Amino acid sequence: MQNVVKFDMKLLFFHDPTVQNQTISCSLICSQDVFDSETVEELSKQFQHLLSQLFVKHPSSFDLVNQPISKLSFCLENEPKEIQQTIFHRLPNIKNEGPASYAQSRIWFDERIRFDRDKQQVAIYNMLFLYRLHSQHTLSTTQLHHALQLILTKHQSLRTSIIFDNETNKLIQRIIDIIDHTRKLFTFIESTFKTDEDLNKIMYDEKYNSQLFHLDQGLVFRCHILYYKQISLNNLLCDKDRIIFNFHHVLFDFPSMKIFLHDLNQAYATNQLPINHNTDLRYLDYALIEQQMPMTSASMFWLDTLLDSNLDRSLSLPYDRYRLLNEHRSDRETPISFDFGQDLSYDFLNYALTNNIELQHLALAAYYMFLFKLTNGE
Repeated sequence: MQNVVKFDMKLLFFHDPTVQNQTISCSLICSQDVFDSETVEELSKQFQHLLSQLFVKHPSSFDLVNQPISKLSFCLENEPKEIQQTIFHRLPNIKNEGPASYAQSRIWFDERIRFDRDKQQVAIYNMLFLYRLHSQHTLSTTQLHHALQLILTKHQSLRTSIIFDNETNKLIQRIIDIIDHTRKLFTFIESTFKTDEDLNKIMYDEKYNSQLFHLDQGLVFRCHILYYKQISLNNLLCDKDRIIFNFHHVLFDFPSMKIFLHDLNQAYATNQLPINHNTDLRYLDYALIEQQMPMTSASMFWLDTLLDSNLDRSLSLPYDRYRLLNEHRSDRETPISFDFGQDLSYDFLNYALTNNIELQHLALAAYYMFLFKLTNGE
């Protein structure tokens, strides 16, 4: 099955903490427009060699504090002063409608201009999470459905529509009233699978099907129950079944998943979820305050920092072909997957645990270091 690649180069890390021998694997996904398969294979070997040097041969030498990369920071020198003067709070005069945030606008417009209108639209911002139960555990789908309704009652982003207002020529977000019983707030479906191939096909559809979400209707979240071989007659899931939670990125991100799972666990266990409509900060409030924040100091800082950076120059990646400025992306991919092996996986996981580093942060730092070496320090 041909996947869609958004970037010239992308790296995916896979780690399952539930298995006994915790190994890490990777997929290096490159654009077929500019990379040959042989080049991608060579890049993957170079990355594995770099990781081996960092974690297996000399694991103690990989000290993020002493590396030049540590000079890069997400925190601007002048931005803290602006942030300290900004207090994010519930806006009492704002009901259920306001402008979309900068991030929402970027995602919304990007999704509409990335592909040709004459071609079938492929989703690029579906965020799916696959779960299964521990052995000998069960879960009530009826109780799960009720818990998800409580989640949507509390977290208004999951029932927010994104609409382009032709009169004001602006993108707006509008929270759907929970008491509007004529509106469908989320999708809850059930199906079956028999083989891993069946499961992969379902997951592929959840990831790339552009018809699953309807932003203008506020349908930005779905729960897909997957029964192994046959649908349960008593509405109970077992450890062979699967659950897919799928979100549209315009109203959800990866850090939000921890909050979602925490509240879902509470809602499922207690059949209630505390809400304070008067004080709870909404994403709508953030979007409004964000657009009122002064960004002068931040803009001046980055203009000064990047003055001689030649931002219009492409990185010197080892391309096999260069894309012309007027050339349309085919979005075909050249992927290669590889396993860390038990030794490297152990050292990698042990370093993250010993130094109290999030695994995804360590993986990202290693990938940036790989790109730094690959582009001769650019």
